[in-house]
Amino acid sequence: MSDLSAEQPIVDIFGEVLFDCFPGGRRVLGGAPFNVAWHLRAFGTSPRLISSVGDDPEGKQVRRAMQDWGMDTSTLQTDPDHATGEVRITLEEGEPTYDIIPDRAFDHIRTVDLPPAGELLYHGTLALRRPVSAAALKALKARGHGIRFLDVNLRDPWWSADETRALLQDADWVKLNRGELTLLADGSGANTEDIDDAQLTLLASAFLARHDLTGLVVTLGGDGAFALGRETSPVRVAPAPALTVKDTVGAGDAFASVLILGIVRRWPLEATLERAQSFASRIVEQHGATAADPALYRPYLDQWGI
Repeated sequence: MSDLSAEQPIVDIFGEVLFDCFPGGRRVLGGAPFNVAWHLRAFGTSPRLISSVGDDPEGKQVRRAMQDWGMDTSTLQTDPDHATGEVRITLEEGEPTYDIIPDRAFDHIRTVDLPPAGELLYHGTLALRRPVSAAALKALKARGHGIRFLDVNLRDPWWSADETRALLQDADWVKLNRGELTLLADGSGANTEDIDDAQLTLLASAFLARHDLTGLVVTLGGDGAFALGRETSPVRVAPAPALTVKDTVGAGDAFASVLILGIVRRWPLEATLERAQSFASRIVEQHGATAADPALYRPYLDQWGI
């Protein structure tokens, strides 16, 4: 990656970095926060990944990959007592299921040496499954950030409704999928296929108001996504037609990275959502959530005037 200006917005990305382990022995560096940080670096921001890796070959590989991509590694901790994160993935017709190995380095992000606040703080829910990392996020929030972006990712058994709703109260922007919205909105876990667009919009509007959010983004899988803001009417986008889907691992992270880009660059909501959907549609056409190839990003940099 070429060197970017120090004037680029600093975005703090808190949470897991791990290896996605696919059938056949293929291992891909990932984790939602890592993927988001990777894309944001390519899109011209200065992400700081606040995470932890083991003192093991995998941890060294993470650090080396970040350095080669021009990423800041100053906030990546090394834990001598816990191995680097790992998820075992199985795919059925392109759809992933995840076995997230417990008690890994990202569960033990320490509060020492946390950076001063950046322009935006992104975090998910998975890395908060253990109290050490949860305390680190709390300490990071206490430093104050202009914008807080919560990327909901409910992976059984590593979440609770009460803890997730508490995180919602701290957030400015929230991204979640249709099932997560219905689950957190009323706790029913109702069949989301039975909810029409009008009902979904009403549910999302009430959710946004209840948690006093600036913006809410709901992903709809193969149906695209929609978003609404406190002062913005709902916007709906559909995936690009005739996609060749290889796997959907990391599509949501690609989407989130462009949402964040739009927020810090103050793009209109409609343009942000359309650009996020366009990039996510490109990611599902490849294996894996990221690529160490600037050519993947160049068309978007040109189209978006970055």
